[in-house]
Amino acid sequence: MAFVMKFFRKDPCVENYQLGRVLGQGSFATVKRATDKKDKSVWAVKIIRKKALGPEDQEALEKEVSIMQELSALKHPHIVYLKEVYDSADNFYMVMELCQGGEVFDRIVKKEKYTEVEARDALKQIVEAIRVCHSRGIVHRDLKPENLLYVSPESDEIKLADFGLANILQPNSALATACGTPGYVAPEVIGSAGYNKEVDIWSLGVIAYILLCGFPPFYDENQGKLFKKIQRCQYTFTRPYWDQVSDGAKKMITTMLVVDPAKRATAQGVLDDPWMAADGGAKDAKDAEGARHLDGFRENMARYNARRKFKAGIMSMQIVSFLQNGALHSATLRAKAEKAAEDAAPEAAPKEA
Repeated sequence: MAFVMKFFRKDPCVENYQLGRVLGQGSFATVKRATDKKDKSVWAVKIIRKKALGPEDQEALEKEVSIMQELSALKHPHIVYLKEVYDSADNFYMVMELCQGGEVFDRIVKKEKYTEVEARDALKQIVEAIRVCHSRGIVHRDLKPENLLYVSPESDEIKLADFGLANILQPNSALATACGTPGYVAPEVIGSAGYNKEVDIWSLGVIAYILLCGFPPFYDENQGKLFKKIQRCQYTFTRPYWDQVSDGAKKMITTMLVVDPAKRATAQGVLDDPWMAADGGAKDAKDAEGARHLDGFRENMARYNARRKFKAGIMSMQIVSFLQNGALHSATLRAKAEKAAEDAAPEAAPKEA
């Protein structure tokens, strides 16, 4: 009887949580809404299928959990909180804070009026989260719109999510794994040399650029040409969209998009930048330009967002196809899917007038 009871024992996560609708799905995991059976609080549960993980994936999962547990102990307002984890025979569960406000870019594109001040307020929260990570030797390595979430539809509080590619820096050593999302990766990640936490600042520079004009600084339909542009830091403040953005904002971005990591701004340096440190929005005449609606932003962001969603759809279909054909290793899977999505994606960046 004891053997029978053990065989039919409930999954440990299901014992404590009522799992609800699917919130998202990836190559190895599904995220579901979940309700704590004791206090009725609502969470997001990431369910990882263990049989789909190779040795490298298992190691990466352990690292992700370790990093999130360390950061969650801080209960930082701009980092997604990991409540607890469960391990069963078939699945590994991560019970995390549920962010119901959607992606930052998805909300911004719906705004009838959008200003430089709003871009600054959003960026400040993201940089603050990265400052905390870097202070603890943690490099996120995959900063992109999908990982920047609003807490709720009513809140302007932003959380940094998805530490699946994050790593911990070791003394007197550099990271070497090529990872991240093509349009956001730093030059040193593309090259053969090692890299450090400065890669996150580059990605933040790309995000800052997009938040102020609605399209990325580096773009090419050919990924090889895109990487060359990144390595040469080949971008412009495209007219007329950047004519309405303050010189202070442009100057700050130029301190972040610097090829030499040693000369690139730090997270604290970005927070201390005069443009970023400005407080009180547009309360005085000196900051009046920051309160002006950014003309053309919404149209640009709509095009860019559509392209992102299109690529995500292509990647999902490719991942399913590769899984059906037995390609289970995450690095190979992601590289193939990204290449297919890049080849199929329509153009997003506008031409200079």
